[in-house]
Amino acid sequence: MTRVIPRSLADLIRRPIITEKATIALENNHYTFDVDPRATKPQIKAAIEELFGVTVVAVNTQNPPKKKRRVGRFIGMRPQYKRAIVTLASGDSITLFPEV
Repeated sequence: MTRVIPRSLADLIRRPIITEKATIALENNHYTFDVDPRATKPQIKAAIEELFGVTVVAVNTQNPPKKKRRVGRFIGMRPQYKRAIVTLASGDSITLFPEV
């Protein structure tokens, strides 16, 4: 297994993704996060387990293709991102919507 520095784990997970498809996946204990593009699956697993205190069963990642963005006559690329779909063990959960 890869060595993971606990101080840098919080920087790997950027934010949870809350879309219609992601909220439907919550019923199957699948949580979707936007992560650092350089993060590996073992690092993502260690970060989720450390930050939320849950047991991760599987990590699936997506690197979507780059898309062009145009502002006036200038053409560039959108920022690159990586999406991680984390499957938790049955009985574990993460509270994405805390009650106030």
